[in-house]
Amino acid sequence: MEAAPATSEATSPPTSDPTAQSSADNRPDTATNAVLKPSEAVPDGAREVKGVDFNEYAGRNITVAELVAGMGNMGFQASSVGEAARIIDNMRVWRDPETGEKPTIFLGYTSNLVSSGLRETIRYLVQHSHVSAIVTSAGGVEEDFIKCLAPTYMGAFSTPGASLRAKGMNRIGNLVVPNNNYCAFEDWVVPILWTMLEEQEESKGKGEDEEEVNWTPSKIIDRLGKEISDESSIYYWAHKNGIPVFCPALTDGSLGDMLYFFRWKSSPRHLRVDIAEDIFRINNLALRAKKAGMIILGGGVVKHHIANACLMRNGADWAVFVNTAQEFDGSDAGARPDEAVSWGKIRVDGESVKVYAEATVVFPLLVAATFAKVQEAAGGGEEVAAACEQKGLASQESFDSVQQKAHLGQGKNSAASEEEQSPASTPKESAASVQKHDASETRESAAGAPTQPDASEQTEPAVSTQ
Repeated sequence: MEAAPATSEATSPPTSDPTAQSSADNRPDTATNAVLKPSEAVPDGAREVKGVDFNEYAGRNITVAELVAGMGNMGFQASSVGEAARIIDNMRVWRDPETGEKPTIFLGYTSNLVSSGLRETIRYLVQHSHVSAIVTSAGGVEEDFIKCLAPTYMGAFSTPGASLRAKGMNRIGNLVVPNNNYCAFEDWVVPILWTMLEEQEESKGKGEDEEEVNWTPSKIIDRLGKEISDESSIYYWAHKNGIPVFCPALTDGSLGDMLYFFRWKSSPRHLRVDIAEDIFRINNLALRAKKAGMIILGGGVVKHHIANACLMRNGADWAVFVNTAQEFDGSDAGARPDEAVSWGKIRVDGESVKVYAEATVVFPLLVAATFAKVQEAAGGGEEVAAACEQKGLASQESFDSVQQKAHLGQGKNSAASEEEQSPASTPKESAASVQKHDASETRESAAGAPTQPDASEQTEPAVSTQ
């Protein structure tokens, strides 16, 4: 009987023993391969993580633009803030090479932001015609006018609602609005509603040369902006600069309350409000834009109303969203910009970012670093772009995007480029049919303040004195 041939060590099957040792240094192979797994080469153009080095600004104050640019490589939401500033600056400085026309910038915000001190930041943008159109909620309209009549005060998130109700105080997060403010608003707005009703009724049955008065939410807001005659008001400046303010849910707030009570008083005559004319107006504004940008603070109707208008032109060219909502529940508020791309509300080759942050923290920084900074002399370049370029942020591409481009061998989807050039992507109309707008810059984008639970056992002053 023949003996079995000897099996050499080189041809023996691999062992399944995890403690098997390498002959080199007696380390277990499994652990060595797991812990010391070699990396692939880092793609060219990948950005190094780096924060703000305040030593670079020794002897002088750092500017907000420099601070925000320095956040671009910091990671997490700081990088999103830096990216948002870069995108806003791109839309701010863009001009049509043939006509010099500015982009159409839509700004959207929720009512709580007007209740807060962010109102002054929004008013600045409108006062200086940095935006082309606004979309907000009913509270975003009325709270501006109410602040012209009486102040809102600092309070606390933890003040019990029952004690506030007994005192006739209304809480918005850590802000407090005395209910008398809304009574003052009624005293101011009702006489204007009577005048508007009279104008509507008097216009009926006129000849073909004169159109009947047809009130829309945007026309009502414009009229109130005219009547308030207060330079601290957002809508005073919107009226003065010809910036339309759209509010598809105009009745969802104190204004709705006033219209409800007014209907009892004015019956059988009724003030008519046409929302169809406004949707025609905002969609055409987007449709006829050379380029369109969205800055949206918060979510809900203000976010979707702007995005849906941009759908009419196959998507916005730029989009900055600022809110605290998450996408796991499928809400539009929580949706990231890429979801809007799938609907055609942001262009495939557009620039977009979502900043997961509360808007009162972030938006003043973004405005200070873009719209509000001192402009350099013509041909001198832009501060944010220069600061970004100096810190290696000119492209603002992530590791993944650089790696993806390395694999694809190109930076943009060729189909998207063809779509951009296609006449069908942006319907053209004769110059005579395009209504020019005085203010053609606008930015959108923010989230409401995150709610905090009340401590019902804790009693605090209704209004903060600190």
